[in-house]
Amino acid sequence: MQDSKHTLIGVVGGTGKLGEALARRWIKAGHPVMIGSRTADKAMTTAAALNQETDAVVTSGSNADVAEKADLIVITVPFSAQAETLNDICNEVQGKIVVDTTVPLMPPKVMRVQLPAEGCAALKAQKILGEGVRLVSAFHSVAAHRLATDDDIACDIMVFGDDKAAREQVVTLANDAGLRGIHAGALVNSVAAEALTSILIFVNKTYSVDGAGIQFTGDLTL
Repeated sequence: MQDSKHTLIGVVGGTGKLGEALARRWIKAGHPVMIGSRTADKAMTTAAALNQETDAVVTSGSNADVAEKADLIVITVPFSAQAETLNDICNEVQGKIVVDTTVPLMPPKVMRVQLPAEGCAALKAQKILGEGVRLVSAFHSVAAHRLATDDDIACDIMVFGDDKAAREQVVTLANDAGLRGIHAGALVNSVAAEALTSILIFVNKTYSVDGAGIQFTGDLTL
């Protein structure tokens, strides 16, 4: 397996809040990162800002460019853009690990669990990309605005996927982002984390919490 610190991470939708925040943390952890966007110029602007802040060499391109060149692809787009984005990069990501962070939030009722016909966003992604992609689902339960800081975040990240080796690589990426990655089983189990996000939004509003997350109790050392 390729050394994770030499794996080029392509962040599709990397100009959004979650994508940029994850990219920033991975860059600071020593990972090479490429920023993607529907508009290459927008991706270049975000990459330039990350270059200046981190003193790293962050490359950029359109989502399709990033999907073709990167070794591991992270999808950080809203649910409303998920299908279009995945269809646009489907050919370029065959044989690669793709990490889908999509949560099926449907405004304005984002505090209510609303799942797609496929069962969850991860299964919808697998249907679009096909079995040639090693799909992993993760990063649903962490607030992007907290990731964008240098603060320690006491948050566990449930990582789902049918390919255990791919899942392990994403657990490592979660750890490198200053979180704790937890193996949470098959891709179909992603429904639990996706649904939980709406509950966390409700908890944040009800209790005036700034980005509530989740933590598992017990010794989870493998």
